[in-house]
Amino acid sequence: MTVDVQKSVKRASDYETVFIVRPDIDADTSEKIISRAVAAIEQTGGRLTRVESWGRRRLAYPIAKQRKGFYLYLRYLGQIGTVAELERNLRMMDTVIRHMSVLLAKDIDEAAVTVDPEEVKVRRIEVADAEDEAEESFEASLGLADVERSSHHHAPRGESHAPAASAVAAEATEDAAASAETPTPVGDA
Repeated sequence: MTVDVQKSVKRASDYETVFIVRPDIDADTSEKIISRAVAAIEQTGGRLTRVESWGRRRLAYPIAKQRKGFYLYLRYLGQIGTVAELERNLRMMDTVIRHMSVLLAKDIDEAAVTVDPEEVKVRRIEVADAEDEAEESFEASLGLADVERSSHHHAPRGESHAPAASAVAAEATEDAAASAETPTPVGDA
C-alpha cells in the first residue's frame, strides 16, 4: 500500500502599502517608523519583498495641517491579518498622517518569490533642512501672488515678447509695395 503525501505549499497574498509621514521628522524617527512597520508584517508571518522611499512631496490637499509629506512604499507577501496588523500599527503612530493598502494578487506561492536583499533594506529617509526648501506664502499657494519662475517669465502688462504690431504691419506694407512695383504681364506683349 502506498500513501501519497503532498507537501503543503504555503500560499500568500501580495500586498502593497503606501504611507505618508509628517515632513518635520528626523532621520532616526523615520528609521523607527519603517522598522515598526516591517516588524508588524513579519510578526504575522508576512514576508517583505520591497521597501522604497519616494521622498518628500507636496500633498494634493492639506492633511492634518501639513502640505508636504514623506512617501514610503512597502510591498510584501502576507497571510490573513497581516494588513490589519500593519494598518493598526500605522494608525497608532502620530507621525503617519495617511496610509493605504492594496491587494495586488491572491494565492501566490511564497517559495517561488525571490527577494533581492538590497530591495528590503530599511533605509533612513534623507531629511532636507527646512532652510533648503523655500516655503511658499499662503497667497502664492492660492495663486493670488505673482510668482516669478525662471522657465516662464511674463512680460509687463501692455508689452509682449512677440514682434510689435507696427513692425508686422510695416513688413506687410513693404511686401505689398514690392509686389506693386513689379509689373505683372497681362496678355501678349
